[in-house]
Amino acid sequence: MEVVRNIQLKLDVPEDAHSVLDETFEQFRQAAQHVADAGWSDDPTQIKDTKNTLHEQTYTTVREQTGLQASLVQSARNLAADALGNCKDRILDDGKKASKPEFRGSVVVYNGRTITYNDDHVTLATVDDRVTAEFVTPEDEEGTPFAEYWTDDWERKEATLHKRDGTYYLHVAVEKEVEPADSGDQQPENGVVLGVDLNVDGYLAVTSTGAFLGNADYLNHKRDEYERRRGNLQQTGTRSAHLTIKSIGSRFSRWSADYLHRVSKAIVQEAVENDCTAIAFENLNHIRKRISNASKFQQWAFRELERHVEYKAEEYGIDVDDVAPAYTSQRCSHDECGFTHEDNRDGDEFECLKCGKKLHADYNAARNIGWRLVQHWLKSGAGRATSQLALKSGTLNANGTFTPSALRG
Repeated sequence: MEVVRNIQLKLDVPEDAHSVLDETFEQFRQAAQHVADAGWSDDPTQIKDTKNTLHEQTYTTVREQTGLQASLVQSARNLAADALGNCKDRILDDGKKASKPEFRGSVVVYNGRTITYNDDHVTLATVDDRVTAEFVTPEDEEGTPFAEYWTDDWERKEATLHKRDGTYYLHVAVEKEVEPADSGDQQPENGVVLGVDLNVDGYLAVTSTGAFLGNADYLNHKRDEYERRRGNLQQTGTRSAHLTIKSIGSRFSRWSADYLHRVSKAIVQEAVENDCTAIAFENLNHIRKRISNASKFQQWAFRELERHVEYKAEEYGIDVDDVAPAYTSQRCSHDECGFTHEDNRDGDEFECLKCGKKLHADYNAARNIGWRLVQHWLKSGAGRATSQLALKSGTLNANGTFTPSALRG
C-alpha cells in the first residue's frame, strides 16, 4: 500500500535568481490560463477536461508563446485540466454553480523531469537556466515533518513551488510503500483501543494510557497574541501593515500546523508502543455541541489534530474511529462501577460519588472514550469479543478482565 505525505520546505533562493523564477511563475500561469480558456464552455456538458484533448488543442500554441520547456507546459495543462474537471463535476454531479478557472497567484508544478532533489538543495527548471535553491530547515529538526519524511525511506515525487510575501516555498509529495493492515481474524479478535480526550483548555489531548500531551492554553494564547497584533495592524490601515498581517498570518499558520503535527505524532506513538490497533476520539459533530462556546480556531485545531492522527496511524495499520461523546466526562470509568452523574467531575478532578474512584478528569474521559469503542465492537457483532482498552498499566477486555502489561503478549 502506498502512503503519501506532503511537506513544506522554505527555500533560500539567490537574489539574482528571483527575476527568472518570477517570470517562470507568470509564464506558467499564462499557460494554465490558456488551457482553461480553451477547455471552458458555458454548456457544462461541453467542458473539455480530458488531458489528451487539451494537449492537442493547446500544446503547440503554448510552446510558441512561452519559454516553458515541454514538461512544464504539460504540468500547466494538467493543472488546468484538473480545475476544469472539478468545475464540471461541481455543476453536473453536485448541481452547484461554477465559473471558469482563473489562475492568479504564484505557483509552478514540477515533476521528475523538471526538479532534482538533493539532501540540502534542489535544482528547478525555469524559462532560462536551472536555479539552485537551498533548504531552510529549523535549528531543531527533531520531530518536524522535514526530519520525519526527508529520509531515504520516502521517495520524493511531484512538487509545487510557491511565493508568499517575497519568500519561496516548495511543497513536496513524498511516498512510501507500507504493508497493509492485517485483515484476517487475528486483529479483530485481539484489537486494542487507545482512547483520546481532546480539550479546549489544559492539556490538548489525554490518552487512556495516561499520556498528557500538548497544551491547549498555550495554543490559545499564541492565537490570541496573533489576533491582537492583527487587530492593531488593521487599525493602522497602511500597505505596510497589510503586508505584515499576511506575513504574521503565514508564520502563525505554520507554527500551529507544526504544533498539532507534534501532538498527533505523540498520540500515534503512544498507540504503537501499547500495541493498539485502533485510536478512538469523540465524534467531532457531537463534540461541537458540548464545546459550543469554543472558538472556531479550537474546533479547527480538533479537526486538524484528528486528520494528522489518521494519516500517521495509517502508516502503522492503525484504525481511527470515533464514538458519541455523551457523558464521557461524567461517567466513572472504573470497570466495576460506571456510575454517571454531573457532580462526579469538578474541573480537572473526577471523584465518583458512588465508588469514590479518583482520577484526573480528562484521563477518566479518555478511558470512557476508548471503552465505548470496545463496547461498540462487541455489540455490533464485529467479532471482537476479546478486544481490549489500553490503560496505564495494562489492558481491560470487553468482559471486564484486566491484564497487566507484563502479562500481555
